[in-house]
Amino acid sequence: MSEKLKNFREQIDRIDDELLKLFNRRASLAQQIGHVKGESAVLRPEREAQVLQRMAQANGGPLSNQGVTQLFTEIMSQCRALEAPLRVAYLGPHGTFSEAAVFQRFGQATEGLPADSIDGVFTAVENGAANYGLVPVENSTEGAIGRTLDLLLSSNLKICGEVLLQVHQCLLSNENELSLIRRVYSHPQSFGQCQDWLNAHLPHAERITASSNADAARLAAEESFTAAVAGEQAAAHFKLKVLAQNIEDDARNTTRFLVIGKQDVAPSGRDKTSLVMSAANRPGAVHDLLVPLAQNGVSMTKLESRPSRTGLWEYVFYVDIEGHQSDAKVAAALTQLKQIAAFVKVLGSYPVAI
Repeated sequence: MSEKLKNFREQIDRIDDELLKLFNRRASLAQQIGHVKGESAVLRPEREAQVLQRMAQANGGPLSNQGVTQLFTEIMSQCRALEAPLRVAYLGPHGTFSEAAVFQRFGQATEGLPADSIDGVFTAVENGAANYGLVPVENSTEGAIGRTLDLLLSSNLKICGEVLLQVHQCLLSNENELSLIRRVYSHPQSFGQCQDWLNAHLPHAERITASSNADAARLAAEESFTAAVAGEQAAAHFKLKVLAQNIEDDARNTTRFLVIGKQDVAPSGRDKTSLVMSAANRPGAVHDLLVPLAQNGVSMTKLESRPSRTGLWEYVFYVDIEGHQSDAKVAAALTQLKQIAAFVKVLGSYPVAI
């Protein structure tokens, strides 16, 4: 070993020793904060968002901002676990993109609770089996997840955060060659995200829907001449070969998830508010719903219509706006909306995904 290399490694060892001391010092402070909070919420989304935003702004490289965000997410995850175990329900089974989103948002020191449906995620949080839930709400290729929107309307749970997960689909199988594949399992959303690739490479294979990508991988692991469209994490879990990677038709394919819980989230400085509303049955009523936003200078980032299920051809509108509901401009717009809309429900204010 050269003297120069030895010197570099000795410097790294000294830095590692200092980092370990600092990590434990941070963990000790986190424990003290836990004692001060007592029985209050384990998670403070606004505080964690502020930490990540500050670290990204202070980052001078060579680490990327994404790398810094992942690093501090894990540090906060380990420190948070010293206060109390964080249980997060998600759409299972193990190996789904929902599970990957849980660990991306909350870190590895989190107890994931797989549910067999989106309804099951809501139920786990409502009955206290989980502290929080994580549910898919929209995909950049396939659009909104209707069941999540319906449950947000009917549930008393609130949106506490969001996660943007870049989704890379793979073709998984026990077989070694594409030519051997006769059946492909996957969730309908994933089939939609990969239909061009499947049409080009497996035009004659039967496509069979599964309850989740992970369940598709389980079926592929049990059957011959079968493949699944799922994430790479499912390949490891079910011991399948990856026959093809990144088979999604759009390389920017991203799924947005919502964190649901029982708490109101304080402002972080970079927030979003989600609400659902309906218009009175008169001409121009839908247009009138947007006027308070424009008059108060509030930017709308999403507008999604959905059947209300209360009457034929009646719709509710899901809206995302910039800002926290306690911000003066947002609060004024909401006050006006409640005066003119037939129905308004604020689903939550929460930090914008980093």
